[in-house]
Amino acid sequence: MSKKQLYSITALFDSPDAIINAASETSKAGYTKYDVNTPYPVHGMDGAMQLKPSRLGYFAMAFGLLGAVSAIGFMTWVTLVEYPLVIGGKPFWSWPAFVPVSFELTVLLASVLSIVAMIVIYFKFPNNAHPLHDTKYMKAVSSDKFGINIQANDPKFDEKVITEFFKSLGSKDIAPIYFDDEELQHGQKLFDPKFIGILLLVAIISSGATYLIFNQLMFMPPFNWMMTQEKLKAQKPSELFADGIGMRKPVEGTVARGILPYPFKGQPDSAGKYLVNPSLPTKEVLETGKQKYLTFCSPCHGNFGQGDSRLRGQFPNPPTLHSDKVRNWPDGNIYHVITEGQNVMPSYAPQIARDDRWAIIHYLRALQRAQNAKESDLK
Repeated sequence: MSKKQLYSITALFDSPDAIINAASETSKAGYTKYDVNTPYPVHGMDGAMQLKPSRLGYFAMAFGLLGAVSAIGFMTWVTLVEYPLVIGGKPFWSWPAFVPVSFELTVLLASVLSIVAMIVIYFKFPNNAHPLHDTKYMKAVSSDKFGINIQANDPKFDEKVITEFFKSLGSKDIAPIYFDDEELQHGQKLFDPKFIGILLLVAIISSGATYLIFNQLMFMPPFNWMMTQEKLKAQKPSELFADGIGMRKPVEGTVARGILPYPFKGQPDSAGKYLVNPSLPTKEVLETGKQKYLTFCSPCHGNFGQGDSRLRGQFPNPPTLHSDKVRNWPDGNIYHVITEGQNVMPSYAPQIARDDRWAIIHYLRALQRAQNAKESDLK
């Protein structure tokens, strides 16, 4: 035993008050390399030990900043360089949309990488041994005793002096703790070939098992009942039809139940002549028209129909809706343009219901009248 290298001197106490007093006196005595072990958190221990803030907080801050910068940088590159999209007329770089992802990545990296840093740097992963493990001292402080140990690398360490010091504090169970040979020879072996080999083996086995479960087992009876439903899937082939195509076009001449086909396809003049707005410009209709106009029309035509597009040159600016031509158009002509499209403007029939198209026309007429008011309108 005398040939082994000493790790620390330990002492056991019977109560929380006794361990608080022991920690306080140890700190006052000038010892700096010591630790306290208790079966549960003891209030006031940090102050008694005069503990300094953990350096792990610096790692958490660095990793959190890395997460935030990475998230914002990646989304900035995507939205400005790789795949810019106009969404609801918003600018390309819209930072409020970045906040949720940036927050989540900040918290994720700060928490996970801080734990990794603690395990690798402070605990010397993959080492999982410690001189206090499997000792009577650790078994006692894990049950109903309170312990303190002063390490041999403390500048003021003297085995006899510390033993007497612990006796003066009231401890009756004082014992030395020695290093095992394996602990003395163990350094930072994170990149040890054997350890790396074990990690690769575990990764291969885990990946293989995952592949077999999710790509083979889940397709075998009785687990495949959700996979083998008798139905057609979008953009999937089908053996039911001779051409092998699963997606079918509607039979020519058929219409959806309750929906009549548009009778003036390709006939704008006929639409202006025969179509009449079936709704009245009530408050509810105008509110609906305003909502639909601002959603679907305003990105190109502007909020007031003046052709001042918010798309910043990504799409040709349309003409103003306050020209004599548009103001003198019958409602049917405007309805036809919304339904069929015109020039570079596509059809909005799939997005806007028929009644809502007429409501938009009522709202547009209100805009035209507001910006081209007659003298009689001002009285």
